[in-house]
Amino acid sequence: MQKITIICVGKLKEKFYIEAAAEYRKRLQRHCEAEIIELPETRLGDRPSDAEIRQALAAEAELIRQKIPKGSAVTALCIEGKSCDSETLSRRLAEFALAGRSGVTFLIGGSFGLDEGLKRQADWRLSMSPMTFPHHMARIMLLEQVYRAYQIAAGTKYHK
Repeated sequence: MQKITIICVGKLKEKFYIEAAAEYRKRLQRHCEAEIIELPETRLGDRPSDAEIRQALAAEAELIRQKIPKGSAVTALCIEGKSCDSETLSRRLAEFALAGRSGVTFLIGGSFGLDEGLKRQADWRLSMSPMTFPHHMARIMLLEQVYRAYQIAAGTKYHK
């Protein structure tokens, strides 16, 4: 069974996000082992400088690197990544498994995104959309898309 790890900077606070995440994790149990790791977001003032942002992202990146499971394919969610449709995501998850990767780890940054070095280290950069979404919503959207990817692979009617 494939392991999916989602490493997120920031904690879900709103009840509707927490409930949605729990629902998709429950649905995923049949298809994979799903783990969500929440890391603290570095607090910055109202108008941080570029240097302060880079420093905060670097500190968050070090915490993220410590949590990436060994042998896992790493996918960084970032706006400059490549977008794909649900069928392509499904194939990509299968390709990682066929390549002998023990799992797939998705990285979701906080308000300022992910460290550039971390994105360069990723096996794949994925963009959910050219639009900007709150990172909490991106987590729910990713969980749904991973679930959909497994449904596509299983040939169910979930994906229409």
